[in-house]
Amino acid sequence: MKFKMVHNNINVLDLEKSLKFYKEALGLEEVRRYEPEDKSFILVYLGDGSSTHQLELTWLRDRKEPYNLGENEFHLAFETDDFEKAYEHHKKMGCICFENKEMGIYFISDPDGYWLEVLPKK
Repeated sequence: MKFKMVHNNINVLDLEKSLKFYKEALGLEEVRRYEPEDKSFILVYLGDGSSTHQLELTWLRDRKEPYNLGENEFHLAFETDDFEKAYEHHKKMGCICFENKEMGIYFISDPDGYWLEVLPKK
């Protein structure tokens, strides 16, 4: 029996703001979308154009308060082919929330406070 990772999900308060962030910060594009007839929620799947793994953003119509991320000890990691250029881009965006220069990585924070690790291509 084999398993394959397909997607990770996060819930977002402002779908359009999150879509803009993920496109600008990481180049993720909408791959598909699901919205039920009652419009109570929207699922948007984002892809990087090179892997099959996707990020699913879930927006709930009736949700108004920010999500409790606990201690926010989980994250998604993204590898970049131009670490220095990515760093400067994220610095200009003002979304870098933590740096570990010793390990050669840093983290950015999305509009809902989720942390995303950025690391150089190996």
